[in-house]
Amino acid sequence: MDKQRLIIFDTTLRDGEQSPGAAMTKEEKLRVAKSLEKLKVDVIEAGFATSSPGDFSAVKSIAEAIKDCRVCSLARTMPSDIERAAEALVDAVAPRIHTFIATSPIHMDYKLQMTPEQVFDQAIGAIKIARNLVDDVEFSLEDGSRSEFEFMCRIVEAAINAGAGTINIPDTVGYGTPGEYGEMIGRVINNVPNSDKAVFSVHCHNDLGLAVANSLSAVLHGARQVECTINGLGERAGNASLEEIVMAIRTRPDIYPVEVGIDSTQIVPTSRLVSTVTGFPVQPNKAVVGANAFAHESGIHQDGVLKYRETYEIMRAEDVGWNTNRIVLGKLSGRAAFSARLEDLGISFDNKADLNRAFTRFKELADKKREIHDEDLQALVSDIQIGESAEDLALVAMDVSSKTGRAPHAELTLRSHGNDHSVSAEGDGPVDAVFRAIEKLADSGTELKLYSVNAITTGTDSQGEVTVRLEKGGRIVNGQGADTDILVASAKAYIHALNLLGNPDRVHPQLGGV
Repeated sequence: MDKQRLIIFDTTLRDGEQSPGAAMTKEEKLRVAKSLEKLKVDVIEAGFATSSPGDFSAVKSIAEAIKDCRVCSLARTMPSDIERAAEALVDAVAPRIHTFIATSPIHMDYKLQMTPEQVFDQAIGAIKIARNLVDDVEFSLEDGSRSEFEFMCRIVEAAINAGAGTINIPDTVGYGTPGEYGEMIGRVINNVPNSDKAVFSVHCHNDLGLAVANSLSAVLHGARQVECTINGLGERAGNASLEEIVMAIRTRPDIYPVEVGIDSTQIVPTSRLVSTVTGFPVQPNKAVVGANAFAHESGIHQDGVLKYRETYEIMRAEDVGWNTNRIVLGKLSGRAAFSARLEDLGISFDNKADLNRAFTRFKELADKKREIHDEDLQALVSDIQIGESAEDLALVAMDVSSKTGRAPHAELTLRSHGNDHSVSAEGDGPVDAVFRAIEKLADSGTELKLYSVNAITTGTDSQGEVTVRLEKGGRIVNGQGADTDILVASAKAYIHALNLLGNPDRVHPQLGGV
């Protein structure tokens, strides 16, 4: 039997960015979008164009740059949202407007404070407006898994008649279970008379750890688009993981009657890029992309794999990007090899000065560690692209001492508004002393919500990648820093977070979604 194509709709740049602290700059979003294009996803949801000038600019830049994927912008069922989305997508080769409204009783009553009839009329009116602006319109019934079945069928039928080519029924709060959710999708398809004129989509959240299972169940019941994110990134417990969806379908063709067009060898490189850009490390035991996903420590397992790989591995590590597309650079590598590897990784700079800065930093790093891996380059480039304006706080020099029986002491030179300031402090540990010293100058009034250290590669000379999450007045940001010296990386990350808090345009407002 010929298999149908399953559309992979990636929402890392929209729903993934709604993870507290995962906001990306326009340049970072463009890097991720280009990596998704190499991965060959079908649709890239580039953002929520109306949410901020920064997000509009990011959606517009991605729409201009991406040629081999559909580019989508989210929009509420408001004419101004839809028009703003169309404006951002004007240069896209294949634009899509994705408009949504809640259809569950709890959302209509308490959040929207609208009657079902008002929701119905607003949804259909929005779809008609969008359809007049672009050829491809998707409509989502937010909180679909808790919506009343008859109302869902009624609004879906009308939405298709109004011009929606894709109908998305999300499990917005991760409430569904696989059997129940998949059966609901099948019932809607079977009960809506014009369902053959639309592609049915699912968008599942992971609040109960069932996002992937629910998505795959829906595929078995007729869904032909899955909305997912790299590394399962997303608000609260995240979304369905793209890598798990794709490899489940590839690994079990006997179960799933669909095929995907993904270049799976790009999964691991894309996962690492998203992790580096957002500052959200991938847990070692994460399926497909975790560091331990293809590792074997048990003697029995090692013996089995050595005799015949498939005894304990149901996928080939090379098929998802492990041990492929890798080149090890060192201190003797030249500019040509450096530039070529950046190009292979989908990394580019807007100007030659930034490229020169990156090459200088590469040489400095190569003097500190013997081998430079792809992960090092991605962290280095992120560090360069973070940048600082003249008004930003910046680290100039640092001296930290820590001895048994003495309180750790940190002395820092920080630059602010073009002037250098010396600050010092003691702390419970060396990192605490560094942060206290920075705060003596910054006096930010922030609350430290997370301090995380992740080794970028293996070995004692590995760069440490530090993530610092700060909160102030309800705004949450993630600062990042990387260095072979963990204390330097920690200072960079804390300063980066402070600079983000001081620049509202660089913080995504996270207005919500499906």
